[in-house]
Amino acid sequence: MGRERRPWPAAAAAVLLLVASCVAAAPLQQHQRARITGDAGGVLDDNPVGKLKVFVYEMPRKYNQMLLSKDSRCLHHMFAAEIFTHQFLLSSAVRTLDPEEADWFYTPVYTTCDLTPQGFPLPFRAPRIMRSAVKYVATTWPYWNRTEGADHFFLTPHDFGACFHYQEERAMERGILPLLRRATLVQTFGQRNHVCLQEGSITIPPYANPHKMQAHLINPGTPRSIFVYFRGLFYDMGNDPEGGYYARGARASVWENFKDNPLFDISTEHPSTYYEDMQRAIFCLCPLGWAPWSPRLVEAVVFGCIPVIIADDIVLPFADAIPWEQISVFVAERDVPRLDSILTSIPLQDILRKQRLLAGASVKQALLFHQPARPGDAFDQILNGLARKLPHGKGVFLQPGEKVLDWDAGLESDLKPW
Repeated sequence: MGRERRPWPAAAAAVLLLVASCVAAAPLQQHQRARITGDAGGVLDDNPVGKLKVFVYEMPRKYNQMLLSKDSRCLHHMFAAEIFTHQFLLSSAVRTLDPEEADWFYTPVYTTCDLTPQGFPLPFRAPRIMRSAVKYVATTWPYWNRTEGADHFFLTPHDFGACFHYQEERAMERGILPLLRRATLVQTFGQRNHVCLQEGSITIPPYANPHKMQAHLINPGTPRSIFVYFRGLFYDMGNDPEGGYYARGARASVWENFKDNPLFDISTEHPSTYYEDMQRAIFCLCPLGWAPWSPRLVEAVVFGCIPVIIADDIVLPFADAIPWEQISVFVAERDVPRLDSILTSIPLQDILRKQRLLAGASVKQALLFHQPARPGDAFDQILNGLARKLPHGKGVFLQPGEKVLDWDAGLESDLKPW
């Protein structure tokens, strides 16, 4: 589905050159001074130590380190936040070795390290792994049973979080793993009014390697000569050959309507210059796939390319800290056929304002899992999210002998031992 670059029509070229020249002429110092201002809350900005205490369970190696050593590729895929968050918490100032003073309990389980030979995460064994881990925690320490997990949090960065399936219909049939329904889920998935989004969940960005992106930075004064950019699947031929279910048809609609539009540089090919190309583009399409999100959202922000978010009812990562409405363009899935007119009608001053905000360091930092961690990065945003949920409300601590969760609930295949 690649295509040859064709000459720009005169009108389209004029629009693009006007925007590109204005962007290139914008002073670099002005970009550097731009700062994101939103309702960030700043719960931990002044001094995280003493305001939040997290107890990290020491789990048998089979739940994390052995899974990682079996296939280290899970350090590099888009779900790797579960591994790096564990590493961060082990050395974080919020960690406590005294569980009696803990506000939150964390169980490090690397469910996304179960990979196919091609390196794609398989979520099918994840419920069994997680059930086994919860049972171990509940029988080894007294803290789970006091709340049945209501003061515990888990990283579940699968396509549909703790529903543990990459196809939405199957994920909805399974539902959130019953044993996690009182816990706080820290997950990439977020879609309003969806059975796989638990109330109180913390939506995080997918993992995108900060060092890899840093290595591909180009001169910030480079003109943005591409109007709309996208590289990725339009049809998932292996799972949805008709193209109507994958991405709810939105990606297929992009291809069918704009494959020959010279304003749109779109293809399934993934060139070695992918990151450089994003830095030369004004708009980067961020359509849903099997799930509403993808690493493109992070990449677009990091490279200053205005994200065009096509995913109805999406819950964006750290939405209380990042003013997504100010730095992005939202297009309803049903409006994809009008994408060209929607983007060309955006006033130039609005485009420049979004680009200045994207050039600020704080919004980029908030979406990245740096190693080592940096102030204001995604790890800090997770801590902010946990801190905002304190103090724990009524109903968290159960009465002696009180039970809420049903250990025998769930699909028969999920109840098998792991």
